[in-house]
Amino acid sequence: MEMEVTRRDINVKAARSRSQYFLIDDAVAARLVEYAGVERGDVVLEIGAGGGSITEKLANKAKKVYAVEKDKALCETLRAQYENKKSKAEVKVRVIEGDIMKIELPEFDKVVANIPFSLSSPITYKLLLHSAGFGLAVLLYQKEFAQKIVAKTGSSLYGRLSVITQALADTEILELVHRDAFYPSPPVKTVIVRLKEKGQIANKKAFFEFVTTAFEHRRKKMRNIFKTRFPGGLALEELERRPEELSPDDFVRLFFRFWVNTKEL
Repeated sequence: MEMEVTRRDINVKAARSRSQYFLIDDAVAARLVEYAGVERGDVVLEIGAGGGSITEKLANKAKKVYAVEKDKALCETLRAQYENKKSKAEVKVRVIEGDIMKIELPEFDKVVANIPFSLSSPITYKLLLHSAGFGLAVLLYQKEFAQKIVAKTGSSLYGRLSVITQALADTEILELVHRDAFYPSPPVKTVIVRLKEKGQIANKKAFFEFVTTAFEHRRKKMRNIFKTRFPGGLALEELERRPEELSPDDFVRLFFRFWVNTKEL
């Protein structure tokens, strides 16, 4: 079922089936930009620009904003507001119409976005594994998903997402956002999360594959999972534990030792 809302003369359609919950609280939008520390020299990527509440705040702070939006009608509205100007030199916002999972990302320094809940995992991984890096990201997530991101070893929520995110970025849940900040009001709790890239692993794709393979056999010991790859005499405590028992730092140490010994993944 689709519902229509008018915000600052912008008509937006929100489809619950697509997990579209438009941010309509200006104070929350402003805090997202503040948490990201957006400055005049920053180029910012916004994913799922929607009605433009965050876009507006970014345009007032950043050097350049790439606003990605899949909905054609919303893109037309955003272009009318930001791109259709007499002087191209005045245009700080470039609207990119397309699916964030299919387009090539432009060059950017930071990410600030209210992403669709249904795409939380693929978008998070796309940013974490982006070859050029993502710098810093401030994102709105479903609370349960965010708890998986920051989960510690031994938690029932701990898994591949926890390891990869924490190994590649400093992660922090900043605040819980009230439901009335969105239209329509989501049936779940929403939080603001900040991810700051660590840059300690150059081959992020290989690390992703390494952790993914491990958690496909999470009840086995690491030595048995990678028995054809680890040298038989390699004595590491981590090899005698299961993936779910290893911390993100354990995975990083094992990955580097593994990489040095095998030269491949």
